[in-house]
Amino acid sequence: MSSINKRIKRWSNSLTGQILIIMALGVASAQFISSSIWLRQLNSDTETNVLEVSKHMSYRIASTVSYFTSLPRNYRHIVIDQLQSMGGTRFFVTLNREEIRINELHDSPLMDVVKNQVESTLIKQLGIHNAKIAFSSPDDLHVINNHTLLTDLPERWGNHSLLVKPLTPPIIVIQIAINDKDWLYLASLMPDPYFLDGTSALSGERLFTMTISVITVLLLSLLILRRVTRPLAMLARAAERFGQGDSKPLKEYGSVEVRNTARAFNDMQARIQRYLNDRERLFASISHDLKTPITRLRLRAELLDEDDTREAMIRDLEDLDMLVKGALQSVKETDIHENRVELDILRMLKDIQEAANLSTERLTIRGQLNHPYIGKPLAIKRCLGNLIDNALYYGASATVLIADSEDELCICICDQGPGIPSEQIDKMFQPYTRLTPDHAGHPSGMGLGLSIARNIARAHGGEVVLSNLPERGLEAKLRLPRH
Repeated sequence: MSSINKRIKRWSNSLTGQILIIMALGVASAQFISSSIWLRQLNSDTETNVLEVSKHMSYRIASTVSYFTSLPRNYRHIVIDQLQSMGGTRFFVTLNREEIRINELHDSPLMDVVKNQVESTLIKQLGIHNAKIAFSSPDDLHVINNHTLLTDLPERWGNHSLLVKPLTPPIIVIQIAINDKDWLYLASLMPDPYFLDGTSALSGERLFTMTISVITVLLLSLLILRRVTRPLAMLARAAERFGQGDSKPLKEYGSVEVRNTARAFNDMQARIQRYLNDRERLFASISHDLKTPITRLRLRAELLDEDDTREAMIRDLEDLDMLVKGALQSVKETDIHENRVELDILRMLKDIQEAANLSTERLTIRGQLNHPYIGKPLAIKRCLGNLIDNALYYGASATVLIADSEDELCICICDQGPGIPSEQIDKMFQPYTRLTPDHAGHPSGMGLGLSIARNIARAHGGEVVLSNLPERGLEAKLRLPRH
């Protein structure tokens, strides 16, 4: 699960991922905003239309109520029976002995518009203030009495005027008490029976449309971005390889800006490589030119009669010779020309351990490698050797801890020596820097071991970090990325 999270985080931090996220958010936001504006306009138009339709319907309802209330009481049931027998009338009308309880639908703005319009029309036209107006679903609409449903009636009575199978649009019901015993019951569908259907900016259809739009834009964008970012990825890999000593010209293709960048990178590689070659030739020339005069001076010093003067000059010449050899060693060993191969670093450490434990057990190794490491064998061996030599020299004994993962190989060399003052830790990586002036017997006595180790680690894209242990001793941590 952690590897999946790392991949998602790496993808979201990439240029392609960030552009796709921004485009997805932009397309979704644009779709939502446009849908909201369209829906607001639609609702406004719908409310205007419903208001107009409600006016005409309210007048017809008022006319129907006026007609039935004007009939003599004995004729009302006869007229209603004839209407029911005929079927297909606009209104479903009954004369009931009680008020029918209506299971009202949840109110909506459009329902309120219709009810308010009908109520105001009945008041203005007929002076009726006690009308009960409600919307109900046809499935649980009671008619005639509180025990009879609309669906229980014969088809010719109410189906033609109130049911639109298989759909179930809402029905408006008006009940008016016309005397102490009778309730006029009037039910009808709206001229547009679907006007109460709720609309939303995030309805199922709009979400589906938005999803398809986002996916289409992302797929097209991904094709374009892969073409645009592939040269950038190749440029990054080339820069990384060049930092690790592998210099190869980069193909110049892609957009104009990318081609110009690749051309500038190739020119930079060529200039740096010329500088490195010139530096190597310069040090080789210096080595050759200095060896001869140093040898002559040593021979002449041997001919001096005064012992003190002779010994002083010989010591100075030996120091000068060590300085020249140290400088050459620093240049050569931090720029080892090797191909990268699979390395068994644990085997390297075992060889170093075997050499260190000839007389007594001084070096301990803990941990395992999960996979071989890809690197330069002589350079990695020199890096490990320098770090372990320092630990054994200053701490007498050392422990090597190996921690391996998919992303990084970490090797910690811990000793029991005096450690390094915190303010001097960074200085220890500078060439010719030593912890103590007396370095006799130390294999890296010129103060170049840590500098060479760090340069080799950095050439592999890694790092060497020094830190004092909590109780006593020093920890040298070599971190090598796996890529």
